[in-house]
Amino acid sequence: MDGKETLHTYLRIRRDNLLGKLDGLGDYDMRRPLTPTGTNLLGLVKHVASVELDYFGVVFGRPSGRHLPWLEDGARPDADMWVTADESFEDIVELHRFAGTHSDATIEALPLDAPGSVPWWPEERRQVTLQQILVHMVAERAHHLGHADILRELIDATAGQRPGDPNLTSRTPEEWAAHRAEIEGAARDAAGTWRN
Repeated sequence: MDGKETLHTYLRIRRDNLLGKLDGLGDYDMRRPLTPTGTNLLGLVKHVASVELDYFGVVFGRPSGRHLPWLEDGARPDADMWVTADESFEDIVELHRFAGTHSDATIEALPLDAPGSVPWWPEERRQVTLQQILVHMVAERAHHLGHADILRELIDATAGQRPGDPNLTSRTPEEWAAHRAEIEGAARDAAGTWRN
């Protein structure tokens, strides 16, 4: 695999991983805010799809033609980070797939050193290459996938990329509770020992 193919593969994997975090959830659980700032699973999918469309579209003079009202001037702040009741799960998944297809076409059409310009970045950093944007978007997706991992675990204790994920220690719910209690105990002991 060459460098472009490697980056593209990682981007595709992260796309699938993020959608996988929605598997088996009802509308409420995938939309509900689980942090003080309102972070929610379906909103993360909407956000990353929207961002990907711009980075592999606008930046390389290949606009998708897709109207995203939540990114327009005058839109409510953070409107791309949550999903209104009028937006269906299917709408967001379709947007995510559309963004992937559009991005894939740009990636396949251009060499890694293809120049682009990010109009929303500071002037001194605006000029980029496809390689920079591929790295940026793999990092962006991984960043938000980390958020999604934690949100999904808060909803129903599902952890890892898939059932039986070899990166997770195999424990029963009781063993996880004991493990967590041990960590909590260590944190309390340290709080009594060390100054914060």
